[in-house]
Amino acid sequence: MHMTATAAGDTEPTTIIPRSHVLSWGLWDWGSSALNAVATTFVFTVYLTGNSTNHPFGDVDSVSAMLGATLGVAGFIVAVLAPITGQRSDASGRRKFWLAVNSYIVVLILALMFFVQASPNYLWLGLLLLAAGTLFFEFAQVNYNAMLLSVSTKRTIGKVSAFGWSMGYFGGIVLLLIVYFGFIHPDVGLFGVTSANGLSVRVSMLIAAIWFGIFALPVLLAVPEYHVPEKVARPKVSFFGSYVRLGHDIARLWRTSRQTLYFLIASAVFRDGLVGVFTFGGVLAAGTFGFSPSEVIIFAIAANVTAGISTVLVGRLDDRIGPKPVIVAALVGLVVCGTAVFLLHDAGQTAFWIFGLALCLFVGPAQSASRSFLARLIPAGREGEIFGLYATTGKAATFLAPTAFAVFVAIGGEQYWGILGIVLVLAIGLVVLIPVSAKPATVAP
Repeated sequence: MHMTATAAGDTEPTTIIPRSHVLSWGLWDWGSSALNAVATTFVFTVYLTGNSTNHPFGDVDSVSAMLGATLGVAGFIVAVLAPITGQRSDASGRRKFWLAVNSYIVVLILALMFFVQASPNYLWLGLLLLAAGTLFFEFAQVNYNAMLLSVSTKRTIGKVSAFGWSMGYFGGIVLLLIVYFGFIHPDVGLFGVTSANGLSVRVSMLIAAIWFGIFALPVLLAVPEYHVPEKVARPKVSFFGSYVRLGHDIARLWRTSRQTLYFLIASAVFRDGLVGVFTFGGVLAAGTFGFSPSEVIIFAIAANVTAGISTVLVGRLDDRIGPKPVIVAALVGLVVCGTAVFLLHDAGQTAFWIFGLALCLFVGPAQSASRSFLARLIPAGREGEIFGLYATTGKAATFLAPTAFAVFVAIGGEQYWGILGIVLVLAIGLVVLIPVSAKPATVAP
């Protein structure tokens, strides 16, 4: 299959898009599961926070709060720098270069997690590596998202975006199976690895680093480098001059495409809630519902299967009815299911299995449709900048879910109260999104 598109994702037959380019682009998402599924969600964060019977780094509730605060600081740094990195990659035409640099910094950070031994003395090292991994992953994702319009058309943006997200979930399944059956579940895993001093988790992080390192390569080798359209090319400016340009660009968005800014704000809030669902899902499974590390990974595999399948199916719906109805329906489902997890926390693991998996039905479609919603609005030559703003507005709000989680844990005195913080963020995002117009913007380049 081939598709035709212009640099802005139009359907004019100026560029042939081979299926291999779409697959290579999606494989980066497949590889990024090393950070998303293994490091920040179901393995390394659970290793740090512990569970009801095993907490080598300290009290579950206090470590959970520290985790939320650390990720909040990382989000603030991304918020300050992301639009500048995107804008400068637009101007230089070096999206793939910066995608490569930031991706392989994440690979290095994943490998360094091997050195976080099961002791309170290593807690801050673990937290700092998580924060740094989140930081550079977000920088990489700015350029990765900007490449969506190079591998899709206006008619297939929703499907291709959903394909990428689903590849992330399915990649997570395969990688979690490898680390679960290879190292974490057996008393003695491959190469004689045991759980002593957290070795099974630490070796799993080395596997995650190799995984991302391999699957980050295809997009760098197969998809052509972006070239700035001559009609929208802009002169290079200094680093601080980029902020001046950013201010002018935001002012122009306000004048000519105010709905785009409204969507960036709304998506910032609800996307942080979406990230919170997965970031704290494994933590809650272990700390509140008594899942063992092995049970957390089994749940993670089921969660990724559920999210991956729903994302693929709903991606086709995105192209037919538009992304906004998809996002609204998903957020309503998330608020309902999240509230059920809180109310039924005393019902034990069965309740978490039912409503936790129900949450996963809605997370992927909301994330994918949000990306395709914005991609439909971006003019040629400003993909990196606008997706940089997308990252910035998202990370400007990144403190919301971790902070709300930590605040509600403090209010309720128990970890499960943090669920209400995540639900609140999702509900606010839904309310802010509802009045946003879904009509395409007419942003002057």
